[in-house]
Amino acid sequence: MEHCEVVVIGLGAMGAATTYQLAKAGVDVVGIDRFHPPHTFGSSHGDTRITRLSVGEGAQYVPIVKRAQQIWRDLEAQSGESLFEQSGLLALTSSPDFDPDDKTDFTLRTIELAQTYGIEHEVLDAEQIRQRFPQFANVRDDAIGYFEPGGGFVRPERCIEVQLRLAVQHGATLHTGETVTQISSDEQGVTVTTDLRTVKARKLVFSAGNWAGGLLGEPFDRLLSVYRQRLFWFELEDGAGLEGASPTFILTHGRGDDKINYGFPAQPGEGSLKIATAQYHTASQPDLLDRTVSAVEELEMYQQQVQGRIAGVTNKVLKSAVCAYTVTPDRHFIIDQHPTLKHTLVVSACSGHGFKHSAALGEAFAQWCTRGATDLDLSSFTLERFEGKTL
Repeated sequence: MEHCEVVVIGLGAMGAATTYQLAKAGVDVVGIDRFHPPHTFGSSHGDTRITRLSVGEGAQYVPIVKRAQQIWRDLEAQSGESLFEQSGLLALTSSPDFDPDDKTDFTLRTIELAQTYGIEHEVLDAEQIRQRFPQFANVRDDAIGYFEPGGGFVRPERCIEVQLRLAVQHGATLHTGETVTQISSDEQGVTVTTDLRTVKARKLVFSAGNWAGGLLGEPFDRLLSVYRQRLFWFELEDGAGLEGASPTFILTHGRGDDKINYGFPAQPGEGSLKIATAQYHTASQPDLLDRTVSAVEELEMYQQQVQGRIAGVTNKVLKSAVCAYTVTPDRHFIIDQHPTLKHTLVVSACSGHGFKHSAALGEAFAQWCTRGATDLDLSSFTLERFEGKTL
């Protein structure tokens, strides 16, 4: 049997950050993953992930992402790798249903949070959007935009690789390609059994995302749903001029999840623009997920999300990918101690918007392991909010 102070299950966004922070603090930590991270079987791949300070999902996230951006820069300094690119973030609403008094509109919520927290930003009208961002030349005359110059994107695979590499340099032990088969606990600690070994630790941080429901039991098997997500890289038109001139963006063009898409700057030499949506209609299981994107799905994406809305791209998809979100009923995080497993902190799921926060949350989870409390206020993410509710 192997012994350590802390074992981390799942080495994606949250697990890699936690393992790194624990190792940096001198903790004897073992990380376990069923694949070989960074990999393409979870939620932490696809080249880019949005980051911004004004987080439209809620005010509780703003202090977390502020700290995360500081840590990305520190990791860049240590590794020499580019992890966080400040391309600017444009959130815009161009919708026939737009109501300037609608407090649920994503762009308006983002503006309100930026004003509340003093985040540098600009509010743009339709003409300003067209002039500054030609890919949105077709916005409606009543469109509204929010531009955050400090926003942009992080490189998920690179972030995970750097943090795991630094964790090993600080003394962490990683067991990859191993499947966890059982977790148990007693007063002394936690025992994790894989198909290759048994690890005994004082504490466990569980961050296995898509596989959380199956491994953790009640209430996680009831609260967590896995949703297949599709990513598309559309070919740039000749002379589109978007390379180096396009922002990271979130476009609302109607009401409902299926009327929002997001995308990233055209990268030099790639000849494409990455565009995606979030899908919460059809739940799946991680081991049964269809990991290919069909030609029908590519055409539907172009017709429903791109055509007439985003200029400078053709209907040809140069590349596509599938990832999966693990989602709670209210689409916020779960960060809480397991109700029956002792000494266990559960940090799944992140409902499709966790990567931008992961560097800071890893630091917080390491603090929980070493001193039982965190600098960040994580009280919004406990299981208590689901008690007594019919889901």
